[in-house]
Amino acid sequence: MSGARIVLWLNLTLRSARSLGRARFMEGQPQRPTNPFSMENGTVPCGEKRPPEAKETTVSEGAAKIAFPSANEVFYNPVQEFNRDLTCAVITEFARIQLGAKGIQIKVPGEKDVQKVVVDLSEQEEDKAELKEGANMDPGDEPQTAAVGEICEEGLRVLEGLAASGLRSIRFAREVPGLQSVVANDASARAVDLIRHNVQLNKVAHLVQPSQADARMLMYQHQRVSERFEVIDLDPYGSPASFLDAAVQAVSEGGLLCVTCTDMAVLAGNSGETCYSKYGAMALKSRAAPEQALRIVLHSLDLRANCYQRFVVPLLSISADFYVRVFVRVFTGQAKVKASASKQALVFQCVGCGAFHLQRLGKASGAPGGRVKFSAACGPPVAPECEHCGQRHQIGGPVWAEPIHDLDFVGRILEAVSTNPSRFHTSERIRGVLSVVTEELLDVPLYYTLDQLSSTIHCSTPSLLQLRSALLHAGFRVSLSHACKNAVKTDAPASVLWDIMRCWEKECPVKRERLSETSPAFRILSVEPRLQANFTIRDDANPSSRQRGLKRFQANPEANWGPRPRARPRGKTVGEAMEDRRKLFQNKRKELAEDPAQRAARLKTFPCKRFKEGTCQRGDQCCYSHRSPTPKATAEATCTNCPQTPNQNPPGPGATAGPGID
Repeated sequence: MSGARIVLWLNLTLRSARSLGRARFMEGQPQRPTNPFSMENGTVPCGEKRPPEAKETTVSEGAAKIAFPSANEVFYNPVQEFNRDLTCAVITEFARIQLGAKGIQIKVPGEKDVQKVVVDLSEQEEDKAELKEGANMDPGDEPQTAAVGEICEEGLRVLEGLAASGLRSIRFAREVPGLQSVVANDASARAVDLIRHNVQLNKVAHLVQPSQADARMLMYQHQRVSERFEVIDLDPYGSPASFLDAAVQAVSEGGLLCVTCTDMAVLAGNSGETCYSKYGAMALKSRAAPEQALRIVLHSLDLRANCYQRFVVPLLSISADFYVRVFVRVFTGQAKVKASASKQALVFQCVGCGAFHLQRLGKASGAPGGRVKFSAACGPPVAPECEHCGQRHQIGGPVWAEPIHDLDFVGRILEAVSTNPSRFHTSERIRGVLSVVTEELLDVPLYYTLDQLSSTIHCSTPSLLQLRSALLHAGFRVSLSHACKNAVKTDAPASVLWDIMRCWEKECPVKRERLSETSPAFRILSVEPRLQANFTIRDDANPSSRQRGLKRFQANPEANWGPRPRARPRGKTVGEAMEDRRKLFQNKRKELAEDPAQRAARLKTFPCKRFKEGTCQRGDQCCYSHRSPTPKATAEATCTNCPQTPNQNPPGPGATAGPGID
């Protein structure tokens, strides 16, 4: 027992000495102030070094000025300036319509003080009555006005569900007139502290209300009609699918819902099953993937709204840079919800030539008494094999098959931006994109591309004006698309397009002997065209936006132009190691440059497929091997497929025999 007591006494003495030494060491170190940007919820994980104090960086955009930690650059992404400018322009015109119905005029900085008569298309009769009442007003009575930065008691209540630094909400408060309140919400306590700091910095505390909550729970708590928001803006990192159900319930009757999706890999068909789990639709790999993504998002919004007897009306749908952005109004009406099935369609797309056909899910037809009868549609619109190339079809969707823009609303935004170009930094690009939108064929979903048509038959590419002129000469309509600069959006069937390409191939012949008989190009070109195309360029083939030289499709202005990485806890940054890693993996799938002799020797190791089929006519000039496999190699391949027996592979010295041993 005496030995145990001695050991215990020694342990206690050593522990006291270590504590005293640590305390003396800490007394000699200078006390550093805690950095609010380097911690989350006031804690630092054990075993991790505290990052150095982050320097605050100030950025100005529009009329707002925000401060953010330079240690976490994801709080500000200059790529999204176009998105924020366009959103401010859309909400301004929406406020003009909503408040104009109440007799309130909005004052936008930079606009001339001219009274604009705004007519809401959904309530024309009420507006006419209000205009008559306004005509009978006394000359001394002035209409009520709403200015930027002032609280409008009958104005719009705006919610930004995922505010981050609060830049978008602050810009709303400083640039959009007719607002009652703006709720800048974020689930991160660190982000909400940053929002409060920026709100005080911009002196908009009377309009912007910081909120820390889960965006879904916050919207679910505002389902009552009296508590709903007139405008809800969702711009998450990635997919907004988890927020859509709550959003369609929390927006007011006829309210504006603004949604951004940056998960373009999913919406473009790289993972169809993931797209179905998030948006309820299968995405196909297609040249029209940007517009397909817009129509999938609109379908998902309408599908979720239908669960609550509500439906959506698209105002503007934009595909830009690396994301898609939709602006829709949400209404309630059981009769209108019944028509939603006839607004959705499946997409049948050929895997060979890319020709597509749409099949509506529902059918709306007239009935006696002025009623509308809804029934299931009949289909499919295609045969089991493609009529042009003989390949099979893939089925995608459902997608939104109705117009994705409201041209009247788009025209209002375009006019406001054109007359006041100094309001936004990206006004030139907004004008260009919206001008192309007004030229699109609204009743024609999806599109083909110029390079897709020419690459399918392996011919040279005609100019855009030549192909558009050929379609116009044939009596069909054609337009561009804001989502792709080489798009050909037309109401001509695929048979007409391939007839035009056959006529073009006759002017620029293709070497038929190099085409496989089973390829789509061979089968398409083996049919004589029934339509004689005229490629003479017409004056109306060149769209107005192209003639005026507007900035329609912006080139990347700097390196790494795209989405920023996901926000990291405790303000960790992407350091030099990550940059080196990016450079290391660039072009990793591309073949390295090699000597021609080495390349020829390497290709000779691969067997020629046409030689096996008996169709290779190159003989010794073929770059692939014409040697048949040797019997020894065949026997070895056969033995490798046979189950092993103890006699074939006897155990070596020291091996353990027994059941379960390979």
